[in-house]
Amino acid sequence: MIRYSLKCAEGHGFESWFHSGEAFDGLAARGLVSCPVCGSGKVEKTLMAPALRPSRGETEAAPPGPLSTPANDMETALAALKQEIEKNSDYVGMNFVNEARRIHAGNAPERAIHGEAKPDEARKLIEDGVPVAPLPFLPSRKAN
Repeated sequence: MIRYSLKCAEGHGFESWFHSGEAFDGLAARGLVSCPVCGSGKVEKTLMAPALRPSRGETEAAPPGPLSTPANDMETALAALKQEIEKNSDYVGMNFVNEARRIHAGNAPERAIHGEAKPDEARKLIEDGVPVAPLPFLPSRKAN
């Protein structure tokens, strides 16, 4: 795993983890990396200082806080939205597309769900009249 400091075309800075440098390049080329603040898909890597261990005898500095600790009002609002959605809907994971179709067709109980879908699958749901919307965060089960 590798952590990159990233910046979108609007100048918002953020960090994200990737399986490898090639994984980042592939995801970015397919438009699957976006800014968590504005949603821009124009994201690039920025300079980043390497994480180094302190030398013997030095005490290790405390690591930066976890990403779940909101740093500003927008992150606080996003964290509250995530908590509300997860509290009031069922996580159906990768079965989201099938379950959304079943609910829409009346073959499953009407309820709020959230899960994961590939972009082309989500577009197809929208084209077919199934009401869906992307969420600006990963489900808790996927976050490291």
